[in-house]
Amino acid sequence: MAKAKVECCELPPLKSRRLMSPIQAGGLAAVFKVLANDTRLRLLHAIVRADELCVTDLAKTLGMKPQAVSNQLQRLSDLGILVSRREGNNIHYRLVDRCVKGLLEQGWCLMDEVAGES
Repeated sequence: MAKAKVECCELPPLKSRRLMSPIQAGGLAAVFKVLANDTRLRLLHAIVRADELCVTDLAKTLGMKPQAVSNQLQRLSDLGILVSRREGNNIHYRLVDRCVKGLLEQGWCLMDEVAGES
């Protein structure tokens, strides 16, 4: 199975960048901390698969209460990963950070390699 090449940023390759500062490392750790949650990862995956989903559909898909889903989506929205739009009583979410899909793909790839499934 061919692995997808992930390109999301127009920055120089990581290897050629200066060593990150403590402030940059702290910011990156904060991003990873938000992403390091199984529920949020499942929500992101569901949104990537559908392009856009409302809270009630996400709640049904994950077997959760809409309020719990809303709380998790807010954390992702606060980082600028998701945007929302209201349609009547429903709030729809979609992914706007193009790097997140690549992170999910790379993480899944790494998980499979560690498990020996690649």
